[in-house]
Amino acid sequence: MELISKVKSAFATKEGWSTEPGERFSYYSYFAGQNMIYTLFNVCLTTYLLFLGIDPIKSGAVMLVVKVWDAVNDTMFGMIFDTIKFKSGKKYLPWIRVSTILIPIATILTFVIPSSSTQTVKLWWFAIAYILWDTAYTLCDVPIFGILTSMSQSIDERNSIQSYKSIATYAGVGVTSTLTTVLISEKVGLNYGSITVIICLMAFALMMPASFKLKERFHAEAEETFTIRLMFSYLFKNKYLLIYYVGIFFYSALNIGNAFTLYVSYYLFNSALFSILVGAIGTVPQLVIALWLPKLIRKYDKMKVNRVCLLAYVVLSIITWAVGYGNVVVYIILFTIRSVPLAVVALEMFMFTPDCAEYGRFKSGTEAKGITFAVQTFMAKLTGSISGALGLFVLGLKSVGWKVVEVGSFQELQESGVTQTPHALNMLWLIFMLIPAIGGLLAYITWLFYDLKDKDVQVMIDCNTGKITRDEAMSMLSKKYDIKE
Repeated sequence: MELISKVKSAFATKEGWSTEPGERFSYYSYFAGQNMIYTLFNVCLTTYLLFLGIDPIKSGAVMLVVKVWDAVNDTMFGMIFDTIKFKSGKKYLPWIRVSTILIPIATILTFVIPSSSTQTVKLWWFAIAYILWDTAYTLCDVPIFGILTSMSQSIDERNSIQSYKSIATYAGVGVTSTLTTVLISEKVGLNYGSITVIICLMAFALMMPASFKLKERFHAEAEETFTIRLMFSYLFKNKYLLIYYVGIFFYSALNIGNAFTLYVSYYLFNSALFSILVGAIGTVPQLVIALWLPKLIRKYDKMKVNRVCLLAYVVLSIITWAVGYGNVVVYIILFTIRSVPLAVVALEMFMFTPDCAEYGRFKSGTEAKGITFAVQTFMAKLTGSISGALGLFVLGLKSVGWKVVEVGSFQELQESGVTQTPHALNMLWLIFMLIPAIGGLLAYITWLFYDLKDKDVQVMIDCNTGKITRDEAMSMLSKKYDIKE
């Protein structure tokens, strides 16, 4: 009964909140669809490239080269976003509407590379399509996260929405992970092109309602036009934005295991379908924690919760790697336990960006949410590509001895009869389990320097929105930070 009550609370409007239930539901739905597509790239792209028979080092290099454009387009869009004024007076919704159409199209183009073409053509096709997808995704990521600051001025409401939307996020991740695994597995054998069309149609249907339901209520009274010089000046002056995303870089860039989930399941646990089993087991605690997290972070500062859970995840990951993959039952038990602290870290992942935006405005008086959320988008895509590329680089090393086979699905891979050496499989296990733990440890050390407290962020929000004066805000903060009175 209590669990049902928690579910109902996701749609209840508390006193002092600004949003409506239908509006919040469309926000959750958007993230379900968005993460269906993001998961397709995060989980399947590396497998897809290996299926195409492309040299792992070359495809990994293309991933990294594309990030040069990523750095440019994220910077450009951050400035464009902060300067363009639409006739409608809306700042976020026009971008959300355009990207809702462009993202599925660019996604399909990425996963329909002709298998009969030469390796050079495959690489060029992948590079161009990936750039198009990357650009389209930039158009959505900054506005959909940034609009939350326009929907509500309550940090409690924002934290609650971000926590509950994570349930929808997990649903989107779960649908894509399960559906693609089943359809590409040795039991079905459907190709990635057909799977991508199915996923994109579903994602589009889930993302579209946000274009009409979300409302922009609150806007900054004055915003500054950014130059590149001012932008970098802002970034380096926003201490907590930099600290947080340095930690994110370590955590996500070295989280190279996700890109190889299907290969780990197929080669180490004898079936691509094994990933569905452990995924389902791990999802249960994640969903339960998503319902309880708002209450938890009302009682405890969310960064303190984040650090404790991150350290637990690191320790459990190292133990799992040391135990090995020989005993399936032990692996499932450790994986399930590890998924609990990991769920908290994942759920809180992007809760800190709005806080950094409010801190930046309170400190400098400059409204720069576009730049702030552009950093988030850039880091998510940069680390996603680095993690995939890094894993491909490792597998591509001659000393590893990984055998690349051109196939359309795991069914064809099974029929090929190709096997990997014990050394290659051990390297796959290291990629999957140990390297992500190292990234988590580096992130933990970095975030020890993040001391921006939730209660102080609410004070900054109240000052930024004119509810209290700056002098009143300074007297209410628990510490002075590095802000001049």
